[in-house]
Amino acid sequence: MSSALADLVLPWFRAEARDLPWRRPETTPWGVLVSEFMLQQTPVNRVEPIWDAWMRRWPRPSDLAAAPRADVLRAWGKLGYPRRAIRLHDAAAAIAGQHGDEVPSDVDALEALPGVGSYTARAVAAFGYGLRAPVVDTNVRRVVARAVHGSGDAGPARVRADLADVDALLPPDDDSAAVVSAGLMELGAVVCTARTPRCGLCPASSVCAWVAAGRPAYDGPRRPAQRFAGTDRQVRGKLLDVLRDSPGPVPRTSLDAVWSDAGQRDRCLDSLLVDGLCEQTDDGRFALPA
Repeated sequence: MSSALADLVLPWFRAEARDLPWRRPETTPWGVLVSEFMLQQTPVNRVEPIWDAWMRRWPRPSDLAAAPRADVLRAWGKLGYPRRAIRLHDAAAAIAGQHGDEVPSDVDALEALPGVGSYTARAVAAFGYGLRAPVVDTNVRRVVARAVHGSGDAGPARVRADLADVDALLPPDDDSAAVVSAGLMELGAVVCTARTPRCGLCPASSVCAWVAAGRPAYDGPRRPAQRFAGTDRQVRGKLLDVLRDSPGPVPRTSLDAVWSDAGQRDRCLDSLLVDGLCEQTDDGRFALPA
């Protein structure tokens, strides 16, 4: 089964893969790392223009490491989860200082970088260096759940089991394994989608256990849907918008105006200070970090 699935996914991906800038041959492992930070819980169409501008401005880790954090946060814009920008800035400094300005290819060395977890480390090894490394995200887990296990969805993450499942699907050689890793992810993103899978267009439908079982409905545990309106995340974003749009420090009244719930607003402002996403000046105003 595993060989059959890989044999079908590999040529399909080579023929049908979306032309994304971080997949182009000239993209460096640094460009792949930047894309992986930006793509976390963020749609591709929002990432593309910001990634392009980012790579023109900071084509090497040392370029980003030398930039003020305020510039980094402004360039991150409204991608969301701005702590990712700070962690990427820290990772750039580590790469520049500890790895000769070259993103490491070893998964363990990658995981030692600030903000780089198991998924991102394996994605950079596979997509940045063309190495055999099982890459597991939500899309890949869904493909494996359906094609291999015959289940309509993957359910809660099982880190070791998920890695073992994907590892068993990969060809033994680096080049083919890296393409299959990208292909499984692409298949889940554009064909084997969560709500409206397009099985008629799937290259693996002939070996899919879920299709063979009649596409049974998934009745296992689900992750609760995440809301955004009214959350601390929304409030933090509104406060950061004020700071990003201002050329200098702003008075507290400018921040108070964006959210009526004073308790929630104060809590969110405090959390931004703790996370290093803003700072308070000696005269009591607020600004992005220097």
